[in-house]
Amino acid sequence: MNVFKRLLRIGTAEIHSIVDKMEDPIRMTEQGIREMREDLDKSVESLARVKAMAIRAKNEKNRKTDEARDYENKAVLLLTKARKGELEMAQAEKLAREALSLKEGLLGEVEKLSGQQIVHENAADEIRKNVDILKFNINKWENELKTLRARIKVSRATREVNKQIAQIDSNSTISMLERMKEKVEDEEALAQAYGDLAKSGKSVDDEINRAIGSDVEKVNHDLDEIKKKLGIDTHGNRMLPG
Repeated sequence: MNVFKRLLRIGTAEIHSIVDKMEDPIRMTEQGIREMREDLDKSVESLARVKAMAIRAKNEKNRKTDEARDYENKAVLLLTKARKGELEMAQAEKLAREALSLKEGLLGEVEKLSGQQIVHENAADEIRKNVDILKFNINKWENELKTLRARIKVSRATREVNKQIAQIDSNSTISMLERMKEKVEDEEALAQAYGDLAKSGKSVDDEINRAIGSDVEKVNHDLDEIKKKLGIDTHGNRMLPG
């Protein structure tokens, strides 16, 4: 309870600071609340006992006050009887004097009981204040406990995320990306090389035909005409004059 009482005496900001440094703030807070509830039970029991003492003192005071009044009435009655001749005056005065003496003794006890009643009632008021404070603090720390539980959930979730992020090696990630980039560039270069090889593998005729395109027949016709003018047949032999 000493740790928790120390927490109760400091400010809210400092409370959060100290709680953050605890190994298990939830457990500490729950323990503190349990201890305060035990104190509350004891205080309520003490309050009931003290109130009972005050009530008993008050009842006893009232009873003795009634007895004192009764002895006073008896003294009056004794003297009345003596005046009426129903009782000898000397005897009446003697008994009346004893009755009044008992009355004074009772009034003395009444005064003491009245003082005891005041003391017990004052003590009950102080205990009641402590009970109210304990109830307030229990309610306060139960709300704090709810807040702590929520903070713990958030902090643990944040810790897991940060832990996962911390476990990622940024350098290795960059290296992996660089290797992937190099691999892509190698694949692109290889594709270009195959394309160049495909182009270089075509024949000269293919190149010529590709260059001439749809004019091949016309070129062949023109070539045959030139051969006739030169006297060369289509097989390349010189023709004899007719």
